[in-house]
Amino acid sequence: MNREILPVATGTRTRRAVRELVRPHRALAVAGFGTLVVGTAVGLLTAPLLGHVVDLVAQGRAADAVTLPVVLLAIVAVVQGVASAVGVSLVARLGESALAQLRERFVDRALHLPLDQVEKAGSGDLTARVTRDVQVIAEAVRTALPVVARSALTIVMTFGALALLDWRFLLAALLAVPVQLHTVRWYAGRAIAVHGEQRVAVGAQQQQLLDTIGGASTVRTFRLADEHVARVRRRSSAAVDLAMRGIALLTRFYGRLNVAEFIGLAAVLITGFVLVGNGGATIGTATAAALYFHGLFNPINAALALADDAQAATASTSRLVGVIDQPLPPAPRVVPAPVDGSVKVAGVGHSYVPGHDVLSDVDLHLVSGERVALVGASGAGKTTLAKTIAGVHPPTRGSVALGGVDLDDLGPDGVRRTVALITQEVHVFAGPLVEDLRLARPAATEAEVTAALDRVGALAWASALPEGLATVVGEGGHRLTVAQAQQLALARLVLADRPVAVLDEATADAGSAGARVLEQAATRALEGRTALLVAHRLTQAATADRVVVLDAGRVVETGTHAELLAAGGRYAALWQAWSGTRPTRQSPVAAPRVERSGTTS
Repeated sequence: MNREILPVATGTRTRRAVRELVRPHRALAVAGFGTLVVGTAVGLLTAPLLGHVVDLVAQGRAADAVTLPVVLLAIVAVVQGVASAVGVSLVARLGESALAQLRERFVDRALHLPLDQVEKAGSGDLTARVTRDVQVIAEAVRTALPVVARSALTIVMTFGALALLDWRFLLAALLAVPVQLHTVRWYAGRAIAVHGEQRVAVGAQQQQLLDTIGGASTVRTFRLADEHVARVRRRSSAAVDLAMRGIALLTRFYGRLNVAEFIGLAAVLITGFVLVGNGGATIGTATAAALYFHGLFNPINAALALADDAQAATASTSRLVGVIDQPLPPAPRVVPAPVDGSVKVAGVGHSYVPGHDVLSDVDLHLVSGERVALVGASGAGKTTLAKTIAGVHPPTRGSVALGGVDLDDLGPDGVRRTVALITQEVHVFAGPLVEDLRLARPAATEAEVTAALDRVGALAWASALPEGLATVVGEGGHRLTVAQAQQLALARLVLADRPVAVLDEATADAGSAGARVLEQAATRALEGRTALLVAHRLTQAATADRVVVLDAGRVVETGTHAELLAAGGRYAALWQAWSGTRPTRQSPVAAPRVERSGTTS
């Protein structure tokens, strides 16, 4: 399936979005930048005070004549330090506030993205945005934003101070500006493209890693390890190559800045030499001018060097805003609620790529409370059909109805309230175990949570955790086994209490012993619900009310486990291959419903 990465906002839209984020914090912005202006202005008194000391020494004045300038220098240092610290803190708080809003908007919008769109983009793209891109912006806000703000004020006010000393010093200093502006323009035009490409490459790399690690058992089974390692190597190499291009650009960037510094300082020193020689300025004034320009080295280099961080943050912000700007799903319409837990699939077809059907004219009817196992060889379309019923993939043609209501009429929220989808990729959220479970029903009492755990056979090990249900699990907390994580997912299903449940190979990664435990847990969790089980282990099919066999996207057999074994068809062959037994062909007591081709209801 070709990946369709999530959208990226334009530069104009990104700048407008940043203004929207800052607007609610205007008072904080004024206070922060105002304090920085005061600190910068006071700090600029250092150069003329030192120049005055030089003049006093050149005039042969007594030692006590420098006492007052030295005391003033100390006062300037203290005031500048305090004002700068407060100003930087306020600017950093401004950036963090805006970043918090950006994160919240991104997460809120990402959670409402159509699942089909997320699947087409690949989880690697969304993961890279919510991790690496957010991290890049956070680093820029915490380090680059305060430094750039302070540096910009210092540069502007220093040029003003040079003009006050003598307009000819200002002209000399400005000789460096064309080189610096050209350097920034040259760098920015190339860096944005490189950083944007690098983000895409990192997303592709993460997606490949997720695919390879998530499908490790399949990769080993079909001896595809070398091929997958080669894919990871290619994706990683592409990301590294783009990173090296960025470093090469940065090295040339610094080299050009050094040339600009040499030009500017040489011009100021020559101007001072000429003015002092013809009496147009004192040695102290020339010293102050040289100190002013030399004092620009750090803020100019910091501001321009942080242009790299700014470009990276801009590229990352564009990727987040691109997701935030995705249209919200239409407001839910008033539609009839599902009358029961029945599922009806009528003439459904689905294709990821036009002209290549994964499902073809599938008809399937699950009565309320029925447990149906979906089996078939790899690539038969089982997962696609399961996700189509769960509303992840809209059918290319045909229709799916839940409780007599079409999926399109139910809308995403209605589907989520009706169907619960559990796959083998279960996430354990970081935090207390009880809060992880309450994600399914925030108002659940501790007694209800305990009952859900008991129902899926997880109460014993959950109670034995160091702090019981208050134990922190997930990232940075207590690590759960694969089987325990799946039991949590089943307990969430119990708490959510959806009338329809779709289990997509939910016991596949738990091992033989763990799978038996999970099969028992799933049986208890599914009591009273309509269930479609994509069966990795055919023992699930053996205990189901009905078995549906898919082949090449079509329903080819349907019936009970016993009926299909007796028929000696596709399911019987699958059972023989899985269990290592040869079924005995016999005449069933009741005629089985078996489809060798076409569709079945």
